[in-house]
Amino acid sequence: MTEEGFKRKLTAILSADVEGYSRLMRDDEEATVRDLAAHRVSIAEIVQQHHGRVVDSPGDNILAEFASVVDAVNAAIKIQKEIKKSNIGIPEDRRMEFRIGINLGDVIEEEGRIYGDGVNIAARVEGLATAGDVCISGTVYEHVKDKLSLEYEYLGEQTVKNIPEPIRLYRIPMKSSDVSTEETGELNSPHKPSIAVLPFVNISGDPEQEYFSDGITEDLITDLSQISGLFVIARHSVFTYKGKAVKVQEVGKDLKVRYVLEGSVRKFGDQVRITAQLVDAETGGHLWAERYDRKLKDIFALQDEVTQKVVYALAIKLTKGEEERLTQRYTENLEAYDYTLRGLDYYFRFTKDAHALALKMFEKAIELDPEYALAYSWLGLTHLHRWTHGWNRDPKVRDLAFDLAQRSLDLDDSLSEPHRIMGDIYLYKKQHEKAIDERKKSVSLDPNNADALAGLGEAFIYNGQLEDGITLVEKAIRLNPHHHAYYFFVLGSAFALQRRFDEAEELLRRTLIRNPDFFYAHLPLALIYVETGRLNQASIEIEEALKKNSDLSIAFLKEISPFKDQEINARMEEGLRKAGLK
Repeated sequence: MTEEGFKRKLTAILSADVEGYSRLMRDDEEATVRDLAAHRVSIAEIVQQHHGRVVDSPGDNILAEFASVVDAVNAAIKIQKEIKKSNIGIPEDRRMEFRIGINLGDVIEEEGRIYGDGVNIAARVEGLATAGDVCISGTVYEHVKDKLSLEYEYLGEQTVKNIPEPIRLYRIPMKSSDVSTEETGELNSPHKPSIAVLPFVNISGDPEQEYFSDGITEDLITDLSQISGLFVIARHSVFTYKGKAVKVQEVGKDLKVRYVLEGSVRKFGDQVRITAQLVDAETGGHLWAERYDRKLKDIFALQDEVTQKVVYALAIKLTKGEEERLTQRYTENLEAYDYTLRGLDYYFRFTKDAHALALKMFEKAIELDPEYALAYSWLGLTHLHRWTHGWNRDPKVRDLAFDLAQRSLDLDDSLSEPHRIMGDIYLYKKQHEKAIDERKKSVSLDPNNADALAGLGEAFIYNGQLEDGITLVEKAIRLNPHHHAYYFFVLGSAFALQRRFDEAEELLRRTLIRNPDFFYAHLPLALIYVETGRLNQASIEIEEALKKNSDLSIAFLKEISPFKDQEINARMEEGLRKAGLK
Protein backbone atom coordinates (compact mmCIF):
# COMPACT_ATOMS: atom_id res chain seq x y z
CA MET A 1 0.00 0.00 0.00
CA THR A 2 1.37 3.40 -0.89
CA GLU A 3 1.02 6.41 1.37
CA GLU A 4 0.01 8.78 -1.44
CA GLY A 5 -2.64 11.14 -0.06
CA PHE A 6 -1.80 10.19 3.53
CA LYS A 7 -0.19 12.52 6.06
CA ARG A 8 1.74 11.25 9.05
CA LYS A 9 1.84 13.27 12.27
CA LEU A 10 2.39 13.00 15.99
CA THR A 11 -0.80 13.82 17.86
CA ALA A 12 -2.52 13.44 21.23
CA ILE A 13 -5.56 11.18 20.88
CA LEU A 14 -8.50 11.19 23.31
CA SER A 15 -10.86 8.23 23.20
CA ALA A 16 -14.07 8.17 25.26
CA ASP A 17 -17.04 5.86 25.54
CA VAL A 18 -20.04 5.24 27.81
CA GLU A 19 -19.70 2.63 30.53
CA GLY A 20 -22.67 0.25 30.59
CA TYR A 21 -24.02 1.61 27.29
CA SER A 22 -25.71 -1.68 26.33
CA ARG A 23 -27.59 -1.79 29.64
CA LEU A 24 -28.72 1.83 29.26
CA MET A 25 -29.98 1.11 25.73
CA ARG A 26 -31.75 -2.02 26.91
CA ASP A 27 -33.50 -0.18 29.74
CA ASP A 28 -34.59 2.93 27.77
CA GLU A 29 -33.38 3.24 24.20
CA GLU A 30 -34.89 6.64 23.38
CA ALA A 31 -33.67 8.33 26.57
CA THR A 32 -30.17 6.90 26.07
CA VAL A 33 -29.92 8.17 22.49
CA ARG A 34 -31.17 11.60 23.62
CA ASP A 35 -28.70 11.78 26.55
CA LEU A 36 -25.78 10.67 24.38
CA ALA A 37 -26.57 13.36 21.80
CA ALA A 38 -26.56 16.04 24.52
CA HIS A 39 -23.23 14.80 25.91
CA ARG A 40 -21.69 14.78 22.43
CA VAL A 41 -22.53 18.45 21.99
CA SER A 42 -21.03 19.33 25.39
CA ILE A 43 -17.90 17.24 24.79
CA ALA A 44 -17.36 18.74 21.33
CA GLU A 45 -17.54 22.24 22.82
CA ILE A 46 -14.96 21.39 25.50
CA VAL A 47 -12.66 19.79 22.93
CA GLN A 48 -12.88 22.92 20.78
CA GLN A 49 -12.22 25.18 23.79
CA HIS A 50 -8.98 23.24 24.35
CA HIS A 51 -7.83 23.62 20.72
CA GLY A 52 -8.77 20.11 19.66
CA ARG A 53 -11.20 18.59 17.20
CA VAL A 54 -13.61 15.65 17.27
CA VAL A 55 -12.46 13.20 14.60
CA ASP A 56 -15.21 10.59 14.78
CA SER A 57 -18.12 9.49 16.99
CA PRO A 58 -19.33 5.99 16.08
CA GLY A 59 -21.86 4.43 18.44
CA ASP A 60 -21.15 5.60 21.99
CA ASN A 61 -17.48 6.34 21.24
CA ILE A 62 -15.95 9.78 20.76
CA LEU A 63 -12.48 10.20 19.22
CA ALA A 64 -10.71 13.55 19.37
CA GLU A 65 -7.20 14.81 18.64
CA PHE A 66 -5.07 17.65 20.02
CA ALA A 67 -1.79 19.21 18.97
CA SER A 68 -0.91 19.57 22.69
CA VAL A 69 -0.88 16.71 25.21
CA VAL A 70 -1.52 19.22 28.00
CA ASP A 71 -4.64 20.47 26.19
CA ALA A 72 -5.85 16.89 25.76
CA VAL A 73 -5.52 16.08 29.49
CA ASN A 74 -7.10 19.36 30.58
CA ALA A 75 -9.99 18.74 28.18
CA ALA A 76 -10.51 15.23 29.56
CA ILE A 77 -10.64 16.50 33.14
CA LYS A 78 -13.08 19.25 32.16
CA ILE A 79 -15.29 16.71 30.36
CA GLN A 80 -15.47 14.45 33.42
CA LYS A 81 -16.28 17.38 35.73
CA GLU A 82 -19.10 18.57 33.46
CA ILE A 83 -20.54 15.06 33.13
CA LYS A 84 -20.44 14.62 36.90
CA LYS A 85 -22.36 17.86 37.34
CA SER A 86 -24.91 16.86 34.72
CA ASN A 87 -25.58 13.61 36.60
CA ILE A 88 -26.64 15.37 39.81
CA GLY A 89 -30.20 14.45 40.65
CA ILE A 90 -30.37 11.64 38.08
CA PRO A 91 -31.03 8.11 39.45
CA GLU A 92 -27.83 6.06 39.53
CA ASP A 93 -29.15 3.46 37.08
CA ARG A 94 -29.82 6.20 34.47
CA ARG A 95 -26.58 8.17 34.82
CA MET A 96 -24.41 8.28 31.72
CA GLU A 97 -20.74 8.03 32.72
CA PHE A 98 -17.77 8.06 30.37
CA ARG A 99 -14.37 6.36 30.40
CA ILE A 100 -11.57 8.40 28.86
CA GLY A 101 -8.17 7.27 27.63
CA ILE A 102 -5.41 9.45 26.17
CA ASN A 103 -2.34 8.46 24.17
CA LEU A 104 0.38 10.33 22.28
CA GLY A 105 1.34 8.58 19.10
CA ASP A 106 2.14 8.62 15.41
CA VAL A 107 -0.96 8.47 13.18
CA ILE A 108 -1.91 8.55 9.52
CA GLU A 109 -4.47 11.18 8.52
CA GLU A 110 -6.72 10.65 5.51
CA GLU A 111 -9.67 12.89 4.63
CA GLY A 112 -9.90 14.20 8.16
CA ARG A 113 -9.77 10.79 9.86
CA ILE A 114 -6.83 9.30 11.75
CA TYR A 115 -5.56 5.70 11.85
CA GLY A 116 -2.71 3.65 13.29
CA ASP A 117 -1.33 2.23 16.53
CA GLY A 118 -1.52 5.65 18.19
CA VAL A 119 -5.32 5.49 17.88
CA ASN A 120 -5.50 1.81 18.80
CA ILE A 121 -3.51 2.37 21.99
CA ALA A 122 -5.75 5.29 23.00
CA ALA A 123 -8.76 2.97 22.61
CA ARG A 124 -7.08 0.28 24.72
CA VAL A 125 -6.16 2.82 27.43
CA GLU A 126 -9.77 4.01 27.50
CA GLY A 127 -10.95 0.39 27.81
CA LEU A 128 -8.85 0.04 30.97
CA ALA A 129 -10.31 3.18 32.56
CA THR A 130 -13.21 3.16 35.00
CA ALA A 131 -16.37 5.25 34.79
CA GLY A 132 -15.72 8.91 35.59
CA ASP A 133 -11.92 8.59 35.42
CA VAL A 134 -9.15 9.52 33.00
CA CYS A 135 -6.36 7.07 32.13
CA ILE A 136 -3.23 8.03 30.22
CA SER A 137 -0.44 6.07 28.57
CA GLY A 138 3.17 6.31 29.70
CA THR A 139 4.06 8.61 26.79
CA VAL A 140 1.39 11.08 27.86
CA TYR A 141 2.53 10.89 31.50
CA GLU A 142 6.12 11.74 30.55
CA HIS A 143 4.92 14.92 28.80
CA VAL A 144 2.52 16.20 31.46
CA LYS A 145 3.96 15.04 34.81
CA ASP A 146 5.97 18.24 35.29
CA LYS A 147 3.47 20.56 33.59
CA LEU A 148 0.19 19.73 35.35
CA SER A 149 -0.22 19.63 39.14
CA LEU A 150 -2.31 16.46 39.23
CA GLU A 151 -2.27 13.18 41.11
CA TYR A 152 -1.09 10.23 39.03
CA GLU A 153 -1.73 6.65 40.12
CA TYR A 154 0.58 4.15 38.40
CA LEU A 155 -1.39 1.07 37.32
CA GLY A 156 1.55 -0.93 36.02
CA GLU A 157 2.28 -2.34 32.58
CA GLN A 158 -0.83 -3.65 30.82
CA THR A 159 -0.81 -6.21 28.01
CA VAL A 160 -3.57 -5.44 25.50
CA LYS A 161 -4.86 -7.08 22.36
CA ASN A 162 -3.03 -6.44 19.06
CA ILE A 163 -0.35 -4.25 20.68
CA PRO A 164 3.00 -6.14 20.88
CA GLU A 165 4.52 -4.20 23.79
CA PRO A 166 2.84 -3.70 27.22
CA ILE A 167 1.45 -0.22 27.85
CA ARG A 168 2.45 1.75 30.95
CA LEU A 169 -0.80 3.01 32.40
CA TYR A 170 -1.56 5.89 34.77
CA ARG A 171 -4.86 6.95 36.29
CA ILE A 172 -5.75 10.56 37.07
CA PRO A 173 -8.23 10.26 39.97
CA MET A 174 -11.28 12.49 39.65
CA LYS A 175 -12.03 13.48 43.24
CA SER A 176 -15.58 13.83 44.48
CA SER A 177 -14.60 17.35 45.57
CA ASP A 178 -14.79 18.29 41.88
CA VAL A 179 -18.52 18.66 42.53
CA SER A 180 -19.09 20.70 45.68
CA THR A 181 -21.52 19.87 48.46
CA GLU A 182 -23.43 23.01 47.50
CA GLU A 183 -24.12 21.37 44.14
CA THR A 184 -25.02 17.94 45.47
CA GLY A 185 -26.73 19.16 48.62
CA GLU A 186 -25.32 16.38 50.80
CA LEU A 187 -22.40 14.09 51.46
CA ASN A 188 -24.53 11.06 50.66
CA SER A 189 -23.70 9.62 54.08
CA PRO A 190 -25.71 6.74 55.52
CA HIS A 191 -28.35 7.40 58.19
CA LYS A 192 -26.12 6.39 61.11
CA PRO A 193 -22.95 8.37 61.96
CA SER A 194 -20.18 7.58 59.50
CA ILE A 195 -16.46 7.75 60.26
CA ALA A 196 -13.06 7.14 58.68
CA VAL A 197 -9.95 6.56 60.78
CA LEU A 198 -6.97 7.96 58.88
CA PRO A 199 -3.60 6.22 59.32
CA PHE A 200 -1.99 7.62 62.48
CA VAL A 201 1.30 9.31 61.62
CA ASN A 202 4.54 7.85 62.96
CA ILE A 203 6.47 10.81 64.45
CA SER A 204 9.08 8.76 66.29
CA GLY A 205 11.73 9.62 63.69
CA ASP A 206 12.32 5.90 63.16
CA PRO A 207 10.82 4.43 59.94
CA GLU A 208 11.06 1.01 61.58
CA GLN A 209 8.23 2.08 63.90
CA GLU A 210 5.72 2.43 61.02
CA TYR A 211 4.24 -0.97 61.85
CA PHE A 212 3.40 0.25 65.36
CA SER A 213 1.50 3.39 64.27
CA ASP A 214 -0.27 1.32 61.59
CA GLY A 215 -1.18 -1.22 64.24
CA ILE A 216 -2.74 1.44 66.46
CA THR A 217 -4.84 2.58 63.48
CA GLU A 218 -5.84 -1.01 62.73
CA ASP A 219 -6.92 -1.60 66.34
CA LEU A 220 -9.03 1.56 66.44
CA ILE A 221 -10.76 0.63 63.17
CA THR A 222 -11.40 -2.87 64.52
CA ASP A 223 -12.85 -1.55 67.78
CA LEU A 224 -15.10 1.00 66.11
CA SER A 225 -16.25 -1.35 63.36
CA GLN A 226 -17.79 -3.68 65.94
CA ILE A 227 -20.29 -0.96 66.90
CA SER A 228 -23.56 -1.51 65.01
CA GLY A 229 -24.59 2.15 65.48
CA LEU A 230 -21.60 3.38 63.45
CA PHE A 231 -20.71 3.22 59.77
CA VAL A 232 -16.93 2.69 59.62
CA ILE A 233 -14.83 2.82 56.45
CA ALA A 234 -12.57 -0.21 56.02
CA ARG A 235 -8.82 -0.29 56.55
CA HIS A 236 -7.94 -0.83 52.89
CA SER A 237 -9.66 2.41 51.85
CA VAL A 238 -8.27 4.68 54.56
CA PHE A 239 -4.72 3.42 54.07
CA THR A 240 -4.74 4.82 50.52
CA TYR A 241 -4.20 8.18 52.28
CA LYS A 242 -1.12 7.01 54.18
CA GLY A 243 1.82 9.39 53.75
CA LYS A 244 -0.27 12.01 51.92
CA ALA A 245 -1.15 15.53 53.02
CA VAL A 246 -4.93 15.59 52.75
CA LYS A 247 -7.72 17.89 53.85
CA VAL A 248 -10.33 16.37 56.12
CA GLN A 249 -13.15 17.87 54.05
CA GLU A 250 -11.79 16.17 50.92
CA VAL A 251 -11.54 12.83 52.73
CA GLY A 252 -15.13 13.22 53.90
CA LYS A 253 -16.34 13.85 50.36
CA ASP A 254 -14.20 11.11 48.83
CA LEU A 255 -15.29 8.44 51.32
CA LYS A 256 -18.76 9.94 51.91
CA VAL A 257 -18.36 10.12 55.69
CA ARG A 258 -19.34 12.81 58.20
CA TYR A 259 -16.48 12.35 60.70
CA VAL A 260 -12.74 11.72 60.47
CA LEU A 261 -10.46 10.51 63.28
CA GLU A 262 -6.79 11.39 62.79
CA GLY A 263 -3.70 11.47 64.95
CA SER A 264 -0.05 10.61 65.51
CA VAL A 265 2.01 8.09 67.47
CA ARG A 266 5.43 8.45 69.04
CA LYS A 267 6.98 5.40 70.67
CA PHE A 268 10.22 5.85 72.61
CA GLY A 269 11.57 3.29 75.04
CA ASP A 270 8.79 2.20 77.40
CA GLN A 271 6.82 5.40 76.71
CA VAL A 272 4.23 6.19 74.06
CA ARG A 273 2.60 9.48 73.11
CA ILE A 274 -0.60 9.49 71.06
CA THR A 275 -2.48 12.53 69.84
CA ALA A 276 -5.97 12.09 68.44
CA GLN A 277 -8.66 14.41 67.16
CA LEU A 278 -12.17 13.84 65.90
CA VAL A 279 -13.16 16.24 63.12
CA ASP A 280 -16.50 17.04 61.51
CA ALA A 281 -15.73 16.62 57.79
CA GLU A 282 -18.56 18.92 56.74
CA THR A 283 -17.53 21.93 58.82
CA GLY A 284 -13.88 21.17 59.57
CA GLY A 285 -14.62 21.75 63.26
CA HIS A 286 -13.03 19.67 66.05
CA LEU A 287 -15.37 17.66 68.25
CA TRP A 288 -12.50 16.83 70.61
CA ALA A 289 -8.71 16.57 70.63
CA GLU A 290 -6.45 14.91 73.21
CA ARG A 291 -2.78 14.15 73.80
CA TYR A 292 -1.93 11.05 75.81
CA ASP A 293 1.47 10.38 77.42
CA ARG A 294 1.50 6.89 78.89
CA LYS A 295 3.67 3.92 79.68
CA LEU A 296 3.76 1.44 76.82
CA LYS A 297 2.17 -1.15 79.12
CA ASP A 298 -0.95 1.04 79.20
CA ILE A 299 -1.39 1.04 75.40
CA PHE A 300 -4.54 -1.11 75.51
CA ALA A 301 -6.27 1.10 78.06
CA LEU A 302 -5.29 4.12 75.96
CA GLN A 303 -6.91 2.62 72.85
CA ASP A 304 -10.07 1.89 74.86
CA GLU A 305 -10.17 5.49 76.01
CA VAL A 306 -9.90 6.88 72.45
CA THR A 307 -12.67 4.56 71.29
CA GLN A 308 -14.90 5.56 74.20
CA LYS A 309 -14.29 9.25 73.40
CA VAL A 310 -15.54 8.71 69.84
CA VAL A 311 -18.60 6.84 71.08
CA TYR A 312 -19.37 9.61 73.60
CA ALA A 313 -18.79 12.46 71.12
CA LEU A 314 -21.11 10.90 68.53
CA ALA A 315 -23.73 9.90 71.13
CA ILE A 316 -23.65 6.23 70.07
CA LYS A 317 -25.77 3.84 72.12
CA LEU A 318 -23.93 0.56 72.65
CA THR A 319 -25.54 -2.83 73.06
CA LYS A 320 -24.48 -4.91 76.06
CA GLY A 321 -22.39 -7.19 73.84
CA GLU A 322 -20.65 -4.20 72.27
CA GLU A 323 -19.82 -2.75 75.68
CA GLU A 324 -18.19 -6.03 76.67
CA ARG A 325 -16.23 -6.38 73.43
CA LEU A 326 -14.90 -2.80 73.59
CA THR A 327 -13.25 -3.43 76.94
CA GLN A 328 -11.91 -6.83 75.89
CA ARG A 329 -8.25 -7.25 75.00
CA TYR A 330 -6.82 -10.39 73.45
CA THR A 331 -3.44 -10.42 75.19
CA GLU A 332 -1.70 -8.68 78.06
CA ASN A 333 1.70 -9.68 76.68
CA LEU A 334 3.14 -6.56 75.05
CA GLU A 335 5.84 -8.46 73.20
CA ALA A 336 3.26 -10.85 71.71
CA TYR A 337 1.15 -7.83 70.72
CA ASP A 338 4.19 -6.22 69.10
CA TYR A 339 4.92 -9.36 67.04
CA THR A 340 1.29 -9.43 65.91
CA LEU A 341 1.55 -5.82 64.70
CA ARG A 342 4.71 -6.73 62.80
CA GLY A 343 2.89 -9.71 61.30
CA LEU A 344 0.01 -7.52 60.16
CA ASP A 345 2.46 -5.15 58.51
CA TYR A 346 3.81 -8.04 56.42
CA TYR A 347 0.39 -9.60 55.83
CA PHE A 348 -1.10 -6.45 54.29
CA ARG A 349 1.67 -6.30 51.67
CA PHE A 350 -0.04 -9.27 49.95
CA THR A 351 3.06 -10.86 48.45
CA LYS A 352 4.34 -14.42 48.74
CA ASP A 353 7.55 -13.44 50.56
CA ALA A 354 5.80 -10.98 52.89
CA HIS A 355 3.21 -13.61 53.87
CA ALA A 356 6.03 -16.04 54.70
CA LEU A 357 7.42 -13.41 57.11
CA ALA A 358 3.94 -12.75 58.52
CA LEU A 359 3.67 -16.45 59.43
CA LYS A 360 6.86 -16.21 61.47
CA MET A 361 5.64 -13.11 63.33
CA PHE A 362 2.27 -14.64 64.25
CA GLU A 363 3.92 -17.91 65.28
CA LYS A 364 6.26 -15.95 67.57
CA ALA A 365 3.28 -14.11 69.10
CA ILE A 366 1.60 -17.44 69.87
CA GLU A 367 4.84 -18.81 71.32
CA LEU A 368 4.92 -15.82 73.71
CA ASP A 369 1.21 -16.11 74.56
CA PRO A 370 -0.33 -19.51 73.73
CA GLU A 371 -3.79 -18.14 74.71
CA TYR A 372 -3.65 -15.25 72.20
CA ALA A 373 -6.84 -15.93 70.19
CA LEU A 374 -6.40 -13.14 67.65
CA ALA A 375 -2.89 -14.30 66.74
CA TYR A 376 -4.24 -17.78 65.92
CA SER A 377 -6.87 -16.14 63.73
CA TRP A 378 -4.34 -14.10 61.74
CA LEU A 379 -2.02 -17.10 61.43
CA GLY A 380 -4.91 -19.15 60.04
CA LEU A 381 -5.91 -16.42 57.58
CA THR A 382 -2.33 -16.10 56.31
CA HIS A 383 -2.11 -19.86 55.70
CA LEU A 384 -5.47 -19.80 53.92
CA HIS A 385 -4.45 -16.96 51.61
CA ARG A 386 -1.21 -18.71 50.75
CA TRP A 387 -3.38 -21.64 49.62
CA THR A 388 -5.99 -19.62 47.70
CA HIS A 389 -3.32 -17.49 45.98
CA GLY A 390 -1.59 -20.64 44.78
CA TRP A 391 1.59 -20.01 46.77
CA ASN A 392 1.18 -23.38 48.49
CA ARG A 393 -1.39 -25.78 46.97
CA ASP A 394 -0.98 -28.53 49.55
CA PRO A 395 -4.51 -29.30 50.93
CA LYS A 396 -2.90 -29.72 54.35
CA VAL A 397 -2.34 -25.96 54.38
CA ARG A 398 -6.09 -25.38 53.98
CA ASP A 399 -6.79 -27.86 56.78
CA LEU A 400 -4.20 -26.17 59.00
CA ALA A 401 -5.99 -22.84 58.46
CA PHE A 402 -9.23 -24.49 59.61
CA ASP A 403 -7.57 -25.91 62.74
CA LEU A 404 -6.08 -22.54 63.63
CA ALA A 405 -9.42 -20.77 63.16
CA GLN A 406 -11.08 -23.37 65.36
CA ARG A 407 -8.40 -22.90 68.02
CA SER A 408 -9.01 -19.16 67.90
CA LEU A 409 -12.75 -19.67 68.47
CA ASP A 410 -12.12 -22.15 71.27
CA LEU A 411 -10.22 -19.39 73.04
CA ASP A 412 -12.67 -16.59 72.17
CA ASP A 413 -15.86 -17.19 70.16
CA SER A 414 -16.61 -13.44 69.90
CA LEU A 415 -14.03 -12.95 67.12
CA SER A 416 -15.33 -12.23 63.63
CA GLU A 417 -12.27 -13.19 61.58
CA PRO A 418 -12.08 -16.93 62.33
CA HIS A 419 -15.74 -17.36 61.35
CA ARG A 420 -14.90 -15.73 58.00
CA ILE A 421 -11.92 -18.08 57.57
CA MET A 422 -14.11 -21.10 58.27
CA GLY A 423 -16.64 -19.81 55.78
CA ASP A 424 -13.89 -19.74 53.14
CA ILE A 425 -12.81 -23.27 53.90
CA TYR A 426 -16.36 -24.65 53.90
CA LEU A 427 -16.89 -23.12 50.46
CA TYR A 428 -13.89 -24.97 49.07
CA LYS A 429 -15.16 -28.13 50.75
CA LYS A 430 -18.49 -27.59 48.91
CA GLN A 431 -20.37 -27.29 52.24
CA HIS A 432 -22.34 -24.19 51.29
CA GLU A 433 -24.85 -24.00 54.14
CA LYS A 434 -22.06 -24.19 56.72
CA ALA A 435 -20.12 -21.52 54.78
CA ILE A 436 -23.12 -19.17 54.83
CA ASP A 437 -23.74 -19.79 58.55
CA GLU A 438 -20.12 -19.01 59.45
CA ARG A 439 -20.05 -15.86 57.36
CA LYS A 440 -23.34 -14.67 58.84
CA LYS A 441 -21.75 -15.06 62.29
CA SER A 442 -18.74 -13.09 61.09
CA VAL A 443 -20.94 -10.20 59.91
CA SER A 444 -23.06 -10.20 63.09
CA LEU A 445 -19.93 -9.87 65.25
CA ASP A 446 -18.39 -7.13 63.07
CA PRO A 447 -21.15 -5.36 61.08
CA ASN A 448 -18.72 -2.86 59.52
CA ASN A 449 -16.27 -5.47 58.28
CA ALA A 450 -16.41 -4.98 54.50
CA ASP A 451 -14.48 -8.18 53.81
CA ALA A 452 -16.96 -10.14 55.94
CA LEU A 453 -19.90 -8.64 54.01
CA ALA A 454 -18.25 -9.30 50.65
CA GLY A 455 -17.45 -12.82 51.84
CA LEU A 456 -21.08 -13.48 52.77
CA GLY A 457 -22.13 -12.09 49.38
CA GLU A 458 -19.64 -14.42 47.70
CA ALA A 459 -21.06 -17.41 49.61
CA PHE A 460 -24.59 -16.52 48.47
CA ILE A 461 -23.41 -16.22 44.86
CA TYR A 462 -21.70 -19.62 44.91
CA ASN A 463 -24.86 -21.05 46.48
CA GLY A 464 -26.96 -19.71 43.60
CA GLN A 465 -28.50 -16.72 45.45
CA LEU A 466 -27.18 -14.17 42.98
CA GLU A 467 -29.28 -11.10 43.84
CA ASP A 468 -28.68 -11.47 47.60
CA GLY A 469 -24.97 -11.84 46.96
CA ILE A 470 -24.74 -8.85 44.63
CA THR A 471 -26.54 -6.63 47.18
CA LEU A 472 -24.06 -7.55 49.92
CA VAL A 473 -20.97 -7.03 47.75
CA GLU A 474 -22.27 -3.60 46.68
CA LYS A 475 -22.78 -2.73 50.37
CA ALA A 476 -19.20 -3.85 51.07
CA ILE A 477 -17.97 -1.51 48.33
CA ARG A 478 -19.72 1.39 50.09
CA LEU A 479 -17.87 0.48 53.32
CA ASN A 480 -14.60 0.04 51.44
CA PRO A 481 -14.56 2.36 48.38
CA HIS A 482 -10.87 1.67 47.64
CA HIS A 483 -11.39 -2.04 48.05
CA HIS A 484 -9.43 -5.13 47.02
CA ALA A 485 -9.65 -6.31 43.40
CA TYR A 486 -11.48 -9.36 44.75
CA TYR A 487 -14.71 -7.34 45.19
CA PHE A 488 -14.78 -6.53 41.46
CA PHE A 489 -14.05 -10.19 40.66
CA VAL A 490 -16.95 -11.52 42.75
CA LEU A 491 -19.38 -8.93 41.37
CA GLY A 492 -18.20 -9.43 37.79
CA SER A 493 -18.53 -13.22 38.09
CA ALA A 494 -22.11 -12.83 39.36
CA PHE A 495 -23.02 -10.50 36.49
CA ALA A 496 -21.53 -13.01 34.02
CA LEU A 497 -23.81 -15.72 35.43
CA GLN A 498 -26.75 -13.36 34.87
CA ARG A 499 -25.54 -12.89 31.28
CA ARG A 500 -24.96 -9.18 31.94
CA PHE A 501 -21.82 -9.55 29.86
CA ASP A 502 -20.95 -5.88 29.25
CA GLU A 503 -21.05 -5.02 32.96
CA ALA A 504 -19.24 -8.23 33.88
CA GLU A 505 -16.44 -7.56 31.40
CA GLU A 506 -15.95 -4.02 32.72
CA LEU A 507 -15.68 -5.24 36.32
CA LEU A 508 -13.28 -8.06 35.48
CA ARG A 509 -11.07 -5.65 33.54
CA ARG A 510 -11.08 -3.36 36.58
CA THR A 511 -10.07 -6.38 38.67
CA LEU A 512 -6.95 -6.79 36.56
CA ILE A 513 -6.16 -3.07 36.65
CA ARG A 514 -6.28 -3.14 40.44
CA ASN A 515 -4.34 -6.42 40.67
CA PRO A 516 -2.62 -7.44 37.40
CA ASP A 517 -1.41 -10.71 38.99
CA PHE A 518 -4.92 -11.94 39.85
CA PHE A 519 -4.98 -14.75 37.28
CA TYR A 520 -8.44 -16.00 38.25
CA ALA A 521 -10.04 -12.92 36.62
CA HIS A 522 -8.95 -14.10 33.17
CA LEU A 523 -11.16 -17.21 33.45
CA PRO A 524 -14.64 -15.62 33.59
CA LEU A 525 -13.44 -13.20 30.90
CA ALA A 526 -12.59 -16.19 28.70
CA LEU A 527 -16.04 -17.65 29.38
CA ILE A 528 -17.74 -14.37 28.45
CA TYR A 529 -15.85 -14.30 25.15
CA VAL A 530 -16.74 -17.93 24.41
CA GLU A 531 -20.42 -17.29 25.07
CA THR A 532 -20.40 -14.17 22.87
CA GLY A 533 -18.57 -15.87 20.00
CA ARG A 534 -15.18 -14.18 20.46
CA LEU A 535 -13.00 -17.30 20.61
CA ASN A 536 -9.75 -15.52 19.70
CA GLN A 537 -10.14 -13.17 22.67
CA ALA A 538 -11.06 -16.12 24.89
CA SER A 539 -7.83 -17.92 23.99
CA ILE A 540 -5.84 -14.75 24.73
CA GLU A 541 -7.32 -14.66 28.25
CA ILE A 542 -6.35 -18.30 28.84
CA GLU A 543 -2.80 -17.56 27.62
CA GLU A 544 -2.58 -14.63 30.06
CA ALA A 545 -3.85 -16.78 32.94
CA LEU A 546 -1.29 -19.51 32.18
CA LYS A 547 1.53 -16.93 32.09
CA LYS A 548 0.64 -16.02 35.67
CA ASN A 549 -0.04 -19.59 36.87
CA SER A 550 1.32 -22.38 34.69
CA ASP A 551 -0.36 -25.02 36.91
CA LEU A 552 -3.87 -24.02 35.80
CA SER A 553 -5.85 -26.90 34.35
CA ILE A 554 -9.44 -28.08 33.99
CA ALA A 555 -8.81 -30.76 36.64
CA PHE A 556 -7.43 -28.20 39.10
CA LEU A 557 -10.40 -25.85 38.60
CA LYS A 558 -12.91 -28.70 38.97
CA GLU A 559 -11.30 -29.53 42.31
CA ILE A 560 -11.52 -26.02 43.77
CA SER A 561 -14.64 -24.59 42.09
CA PRO A 562 -16.98 -23.44 44.90
CA PHE A 563 -20.17 -23.34 42.75
CA LYS A 564 -22.95 -25.53 44.14
CA ASP A 565 -24.85 -25.78 40.84
CA GLN A 566 -23.30 -28.57 38.79
CA GLU A 567 -24.78 -27.14 35.59
CA ILE A 568 -22.68 -24.01 36.15
CA ASN A 569 -19.57 -26.13 36.71
CA ALA A 570 -20.26 -28.11 33.53
CA ARG A 571 -20.87 -24.90 31.55
CA MET A 572 -17.59 -23.45 32.86
CA GLU A 573 -15.66 -26.61 31.98
CA GLU A 574 -17.04 -26.70 28.45
CA GLY A 575 -16.35 -22.99 27.91
CA LEU A 576 -12.79 -23.14 29.21
CA ARG A 577 -12.03 -26.14 26.99
CA LYS A 578 -13.29 -24.18 23.96
CA ALA A 579 -11.02 -21.31 25.05
CA GLY A 580 -8.03 -23.66 25.01
CA LEU A 581 -7.51 -24.69 28.63
CA LYS A 582 -6.59 -28.34 29.09
